[in-house]
Amino acid sequence: MKFGQVPVAEAVGTILAHSLKIDGTRLRKGQLLTPESVLRMQSAGLTQVIVARLDPGDLDENAAAAALAAALVPVPAEAGLRRTDPFTGRVNLLATGAGLARIDAAAIDRVNQVHPMITVATVPRWQRMEADGMIATVKIISYAVPAEELARACAAAFGALGLQRPVIRRAGFIETLIPGGDRIARNDKGHRMMHARMGRLDAELAPQVTVAHRIEPLTQAIAECAEDLILILTGSATSDPSDVAPEAVRRAGGEIVHFGMPVDPGNLLFLGQIGRRRVIGLPGSARSPAVSGVDWVLERVVCGLPVGPADIMALGVGGLLKEIPTRPQPRRPDT
Repeated sequence: MKFGQVPVAEAVGTILAHSLKIDGTRLRKGQLLTPESVLRMQSAGLTQVIVARLDPGDLDENAAAAALAAALVPVPAEAGLRRTDPFTGRVNLLATGAGLARIDAAAIDRVNQVHPMITVATVPRWQRMEADGMIATVKIISYAVPAEELARACAAAFGALGLQRPVIRRAGFIETLIPGGDRIARNDKGHRMMHARMGRLDAELAPQVTVAHRIEPLTQAIAECAEDLILILTGSATSDPSDVAPEAVRRAGGEIVHFGMPVDPGNLLFLGQIGRRRVIGLPGSARSPAVSGVDWVLERVVCGLPVGPADIMALGVGGLLKEIPTRPQPRRPDT
């Protein structure tokens, strides 16, 4: 592609680089200059104009963006995404429902290394999406790119994007009550917050089950819960793998897969397994609507992603979330 100033008389068939206002109307940048538009410029006294002229083998911005988007998402219905029509060299990739953004980061890196005018920008990997949320945007920066370079980008991009849909549709919820207190029984904030989190994934939360904060009643409640995912929120923070909630999971026939995570807030989360059922021991931050480690683990489990010790411990980079001014024990002692 050649870019620069040319005589207006030679501009037919080129692409206008900058918008022009002529006789109260606008010639928009990016439009193909026709004999009529050139005549209008000449009538207005213009002699020079900045344009882009495609070379043999170039592909215009919209055709290039559409081709790259099709390579990223070859079968939109299967990927859970839809592609918008190209406009000014851009195509957006949108989620068709709730889920997590499935992104092959290495493939996106390869695409963006092919040519500086060929770009793909995405949300973070495994970000929670809602219907019509934008997972990625393809943008061809220049008015055209070499078809050969675009072909390389498309080969690198093939199938790199998708939506990981929820596979768990309902979770059980058990909350323990500290001895001698009824604050939690009267305050269902934890249940309401987790209900909202499940709802954002098109999933349900079973009615709250409240038991005393002791191993025996909690074990029984876990054993009686039929859902594939069991959420446990304790009245007193779970501070050790042998504490009340983890021990109750073991006595109910399960195991503790992992305790603790390098995400703050959310450190005291634990993950368990009872046969095919998953168990998430929730930290106190589950009672807050703010994003915490709870969201990251819950979303992955609900959407059927493998979540084990290595996956949880890999969340540390980026795991220092926004400080909450009302924290009883703020991270910074001077706050």
